[in-house]
Amino acid sequence: MSIEVQAVSKSYGTQLALKEISFSAKKGEIIGFLGPNGAGKSTMMKILTGYISPSKGTVFVSGINVLTNPIEAKATIGYLPEQNPLYQEMYVKEYLQFQAAIFKVSKETIATVIKTVGLTPEVHKKIGQLSKGYQQRVGIAAAILHNPDVLVLDEPTTGLDPNQLQEIRTLIKDLGKEKTILFSTHIMQEVEAVCDRVIIIKKGELLLDASMKDLKQSNEQIIEVTFDYKLEEQFIQKLPNLKTYKNNFDNTWYLSFDSLEDMRPVIFDFAQENGLKILELSSKNQRLETLFTELTA
Repeated sequence: MSIEVQAVSKSYGTQLALKEISFSAKKGEIIGFLGPNGAGKSTMMKILTGYISPSKGTVFVSGINVLTNPIEAKATIGYLPEQNPLYQEMYVKEYLQFQAAIFKVSKETIATVIKTVGLTPEVHKKIGQLSKGYQQRVGIAAAILHNPDVLVLDEPTTGLDPNQLQEIRTLIKDLGKEKTILFSTHIMQEVEAVCDRVIIIKKGELLLDASMKDLKQSNEQIIEVTFDYKLEEQFIQKLPNLKTYKNNFDNTWYLSFDSLEDMRPVIFDFAQENGLKILELSSKNQRLETLFTELTA
């Protein structure tokens, strides 16, 4: 495994930031690391990259114990923090040469990385003159200069316009063909478009670790329906394949079904058979954003 996190906890005084977090990742996986503000995402990433130590637990990167061999482990990790730490007055190429010297990276490798992240047109500009999207590219370039096995990206798409988002998304997908990538974001569309797996945490606890394929193949359907008459709960329970139900407001019901069959015609038949009229009906797709809200609200 490229990443192994085993029962990691982190406390700041009396505040517990992480509680018994465990997960693993193999080479070639792109994992979306999600959670509301204050969930512990950045803390976990700092532990994973060796910037801080956990209160309990063990972390391995590329088979190396991050706690007992931090220098060796960091050589296999590329890290882009949430606040991209760039020297605004340095030229792009100058900055990457400066970073490359730390890892004794050749000039040829620098040129290859510049091309890989699409910085060639901007390479002779000062970093402070670049757009936010190109500055993020500089940060990613610095993170992959030493060809790490694992890439950790903390909010890499924050503040980007739609075109920049698409460009960074494509870049992450390309890098993920050869590396293990763990990145946090609040943009659910990015996770659905890029990730193979999703991990959701809240208040330092792991709530979900699932593949995007499994999430997309869920049989669950969510339908919101408004009848012309207020029904009793036991009446709604007669609907087939009903999983959960909630009376949102007066005559409106929020229904979830476990079925591959489209349940909208079934609801129409149910209404007709019982002398009801449907005033409104809408299908709510059980996408990642809905799941995230349900788990973390």
